[in-house]
Amino acid sequence: MLEGKAYRMADNISTDHIIPGRFFHLRSNLPELAKHVLEDADPNFKQKVKAGDFLVAGKNFGLGSSREHAALVLKLSGIGGILAHSVARIFYRNAINIGLPVVICDTHNVSHGDELHLDLRKGVVEDKTQGTTLSLSEVPQVMLDILACGGLLPYIKKYGRFNV
Repeated sequence: MLEGKAYRMADNISTDHIIPGRFFHLRSNLPELAKHVLEDADPNFKQKVKAGDFLVAGKNFGLGSSREHAALVLKLSGIGGILAHSVARIFYRNAINIGLPVVICDTHNVSHGDELHLDLRKGVVEDKTQGTTLSLSEVPQVMLDILACGGLLPYIKKYGRFNV
């Protein structure tokens, strides 16, 4: 089970919002690149987010280019997971592959600062602040296993192949 506070974002947060293109030169220095995560969407994001917080977005989170760095810098910034109404497919897989949980659910009633408890195996998010429960789209077992290992590379190192 993952626990943290909701950090609310808008619809259509792109990979360019997550890591602005002007910081392309930092792509080989991920800790430095992570200092600029989401600064175009919220200039104070890095100062406000706490380890384990959830990004809670609307529609079309992670659209744009297929930069896997976008998911990496979110994870490095301490984001424990992402809840969104919908997610760009390539961002979704990049996040799972680096061990960052992304779930698709109705996020409309989740408010900034709500205390959330995410149980991927049960397929629910409990909003402790509002006393509500959200149902998730089913996460395939292989993806749960990848997340449990911390990402695709640790999964492959452990199992040597996909166990599907």
